[in-house]
Amino acid sequence: MEVQETRVQTDRVLTIPNILSMARLVGVPVFLWLILRPEFGGPKSDGWALLVLALSGVSDYLDGKLARRWNQISSLGRLLDPAADRLYILSTLVGLTWREILPLWLTAALLARELVLLVMVGILRRHGYPPPQVNFLGKAATFNLMYAFPLLLLSDGSGWISSLAAIFGWAFAGWGTTLYWWAGVLYVVQVRRLVRADAMTD
Repeated sequence: MEVQETRVQTDRVLTIPNILSMARLVGVPVFLWLILRPEFGGPKSDGWALLVLALSGVSDYLDGKLARRWNQISSLGRLLDPAADRLYILSTLVGLTWREILPLWLTAALLARELVLLVMVGILRRHGYPPPQVNFLGKAATFNLMYAFPLLLLSDGSGWISSLAAIFGWAFAGWGTTLYWWAGVLYVVQVRRLVRADAMTD
């Protein structure tokens, strides 16, 4: 009976964790519009953009926490959560690079890691495996980057607050990029082992 109840919950779509993940996805274009408004002649809306980022970070923490606590881990949630993470990272990279807050080399390094992961997902699908689940290292990398980006956005100003934000922002960006690639390398190793195991059983 407990197994059946777990299966019902994991197949549900409209759970609170999934709704939080969907809300995060809706916030992606809103954030991108807010951060790019000055580039198209609009007023600077960095404060609102920071608020959207902060809310996305809170919802990112809550959806995983609530899913585990309320036994609402679902297949949809496992897709929505990393998708929202990656779209926020991508939109932030686009916005901050466009405004020349982030250097092009850092953006290229993070996008190259995403490209590697896409290739790995393609290889897994070809061998009949689902995409790799987000591990602790990948979550830690995203956590660091989610702190780095708003701090770097805040550093685009003057005064001691902006200077302090730049110091901590670049520290989080350095750790986040390193962990992001480390998690990517572990994914590659995992995929290689699975493919080699398949080759040995054929």
